[in-house]
Amino acid sequence: MEYPRTVTELTESLRQGGYLADRGLATTLLVSLSLPRPVLLEGEVGVGKTEVAKVLAAVFGRQLIRLQCYEGITTSQALYEWDYARQMLQIRALSQAEATDEQSVDKLFGPKFLLERPLLEAVRRGDRAVLLIDEIDRADDEFEAFLLEVLSDYQISIPELGTVKADSSPVVILTSNRTRELHDALRRRCLYHWIGYPTAAREAEIVAIREPAAAGQLTRKVVAAVHRLREMDLAKPPGVAETIDWVRTLGVLGETELTPDAANDTIGAVIKDRDDLDLVRENLAEIIPGA
Repeated sequence: MEYPRTVTELTESLRQGGYLADRGLATTLLVSLSLPRPVLLEGEVGVGKTEVAKVLAAVFGRQLIRLQCYEGITTSQALYEWDYARQMLQIRALSQAEATDEQSVDKLFGPKFLLERPLLEAVRRGDRAVLLIDEIDRADDEFEAFLLEVLSDYQISIPELGTVKADSSPVVILTSNRTRELHDALRRRCLYHWIGYPTAAREAEIVAIREPAAAGQLTRKVVAAVHRLREMDLAKPPGVAETIDWVRTLGVLGETELTPDAANDTIGAVIKDRDDLDLVRENLAEIIPGA
């Protein structure tokens, strides 16, 4: 499947996949697909950064390969590992003579014992894949430097098997919640886009796309309440994902209005911190008019 050639076409393709992208984001993605270049998406938690990669893969029929970053992640966990359990079984199956034979030992480090991790899998699949490197800011500086090297030439050296080089570049989306600053070298390698909180009107439209069965009046009231929550001094302000979850939760309960009682019962769908929860309930009258 060919990628769209205009921003309007790409915006419509993403919309059909359930993602409402503004013109800035759609432009960045179009340039990324055309050059190709990795895209670094930063923004608040829950504004749809990860969803971009998922929708790109879905609407263009590519395989989504996700590398979830975390503190302490190693290169082997991102690249490849050897299946030591199967290798040990193979060794036990070999006769004593075979176990000392150099060719038999070499076979223990053949392709069938290689466990592909996300980066190697993405390099092998090339432009048939969308590689999501999620929350790169959680990894350490050394891993970030290693990642920059991989993204520069899309090739991986496996000492026992040789070099694996991509025939074509995969689509690469990196996300960051800015828990730490990323190095300038990685930023320069990527196209950059900041995803902020949408306006109330746009957020209502996003919810309508994701939850078309929800009543319009309920959606507007939930969105208005969420925007009031974001103005409060909360430790974990709700993102767009929480807005959608709140509408879904109210729908499951058969609620067609955001009443004070309904809000109090379902506030856990949008507030995920104990202190925040107490603060919101104390100020419910300001958040839900009529409470």
